[in-house]
Amino acid sequence: MTTLPTWGLVATIKAPAEDVLRFAAYHLEAGAHRLRLYLDAPCPEAQAVLAKHPKIQATLCDADHWKRLNGGRPPMHQPRQTINATHAYSAETELDWLIHMDVDEFLVSDAPVAQHLANLPSGTLTARARPMELLAGGTGAFKRFIPAGPDRERLVAELYPTFGEHLKGGFLSHLAGKIFLRTGLSRVKLRIHNAFQDGEMNPAQVDLAAVDLAHCHAPTWDAWQASFRYRLEKGSYRADLGPARARKLGGITMHELFHAIEADAGPAGLRTFYDEVCADSPALRVRLEQRGLLHLVDLDLDAARMHQFPVIP
Repeated sequence: MTTLPTWGLVATIKAPAEDVLRFAAYHLEAGAHRLRLYLDAPCPEAQAVLAKHPKIQATLCDADHWKRLNGGRPPMHQPRQTINATHAYSAETELDWLIHMDVDEFLVSDAPVAQHLANLPSGTLTARARPMELLAGGTGAFKRFIPAGPDRERLVAELYPTFGEHLKGGFLSHLAGKIFLRTGLSRVKLRIHNAFQDGEMNPAQVDLAAVDLAHCHAPTWDAWQASFRYRLEKGSYRADLGPARARKLGGITMHELFHAIEADAGPAGLRTFYDEVCADSPALRVRLEQRGLLHLVDLDLDAARMHQFPVIP
């Protein structure tokens, strides 16, 4: 009998305790052998539970943590993520593969993740799971990743006739997905969506086509609004990120788009954007399904949490 490879994940998390526990529980159920969770802010309720699980290492990122790793706490969350991820990789001795993820991302596959990793071509060092993005306000409907190519812009314009020209691949968040990196490599630096070994980005990379990264970026209108200002200034809609298309073709950034929408129509304009691009509407489901871009899956996060962590103190 062939032994399947072991895999685990590293995440830097700032979220309510219930979200942390759902994330951890889901991936334990999915077969993760080790979870290395770095708590970016104190979360005593979650930490008390996580500390009792033999497959979880939960680290509070306090002043002592950052002094040891970096000489001090980086002000932006992106370097905090990459420093923690690289630290976890360098300390890993139990796993064959490690993936860096966020608390709103969930691995989805039709077979155990370990089996898909075992099926990779020999010599593979990095394997990328492409994202699918949650349709907000619904239950388990996702828009699939559209690969780069001559049909991408046409498909996005058909799906989102008002705002599609400003969306990379029709997604509100990233298209890059996340990568599994084979452990045991020297001189490695992990980034949010990539890895470098001796300066080479994503060595010996393949797409892990059978595993999707279910990204719950805007699960509800209220949740999207709660994180909107932070993302606009420091996160995935910040000013220094590039436009969906070249400037010479009329491309503007998400940062510019949202400022223009607010200047023109205020909160009502943002709601119009959300309803077309994010909301789980029957019309959008039809458009996605007609193009083979609708994926239905019940993550059942509450059931996973209750199974792994049935008693919360």
